[in-house]
Amino acid sequence: MSLPSLNDIETAAEVVYRAFAPTPQYRWSLLSQRLGTDCWVKHENHTPVGAFKIRGGLTYFDRLHQRGELPREVISATRGNHGQSIGWAARAHGVACTIVVPKGNSREKNAAMRALGVNLVEHGDDFQASREHALRLATERGAHMVPSFHPDLLRGVSTYWWEFLRAVPDLDVVYVPIGQGSGACSAIAAKLALGHRTRVVGVVSAHATTYADSLAAGRVVEAPVTTELADGMACRVADQAALDVLAQHLDHVVKVTDTEVAQAMRALYADTHNVAEGAGAASFAAAWQERSQLTGLKVGTTLCGANVDSAVLARVLLGGC
Repeated sequence: MSLPSLNDIETAAEVVYRAFAPTPQYRWSLLSQRLGTDCWVKHENHTPVGAFKIRGGLTYFDRLHQRGELPREVISATRGNHGQSIGWAARAHGVACTIVVPKGNSREKNAAMRALGVNLVEHGDDFQASREHALRLATERGAHMVPSFHPDLLRGVSTYWWEFLRAVPDLDVVYVPIGQGSGACSAIAAKLALGHRTRVVGVVSAHATTYADSLAAGRVVEAPVTTELADGMACRVADQAALDVLAQHLDHVVKVTDTEVAQAMRALYADTHNVAEGAGAASFAAAWQERSQLTGLKVGTTLCGANVDSAVLARVLLGGC
């Protein structure tokens, strides 16, 4: 799969900016003090759905529209942020949208999707089961199945890394959470398009290791999902197309536990007063884990999502996990 070019990303940015302005990136002094080196945060929690995924939904639907292929209905699967992205874009284009989520999914993410006009279906115990059910529904209904990883999604998601690397061109290393791979592959795409030297480090949940295991094995390796906090990274089966990109360009992969993610959520709140969901804090959790190796470097992290249920956030801020 070819990654988005600089022209692809710049064209995608024009589409994204019809919906919202570039998100900010800040060097937070307290986070830098905590990490022991310069720490920058890209605030994708400031998009209209509180996460980076909306960028991909906007460009995916724009491409369908340009090709004259807007369907009557789209179907997809999610743990929440991808579903909000697709729901937002589908509503903007007047397309019916059905999203499948696992049983017990985040109540507040579910509510946000319904508020966007999404027909929400709860099925299965994890994302992979929901994805397989969504594929069946799409076949039965003749609907368009929107995948979680696709070049037209990458075009949009790449715009946030393009913004970040242009704003802070001397970043030495960036930490990128891996769910189904669009965020990490987009960081790589932006780096290559801009001719940037930064190292890209992938971050996975220690309780959902399919990407780490698959990269180590050189093939897709299914892994159980037991994370209770980082639902945006709770994938059981890696995407082969994403693996092909990551295997070539990732510097290395860091595994973060739910305990480390909870600590990072507390740190981000205390030092920036921004809310991070589990996956949204994973980037800083990985940087914190490797802090002894980062002295003197300029570190880029991403608060890629803020959609955490209120009860979960309260528990974490009080010291829980």
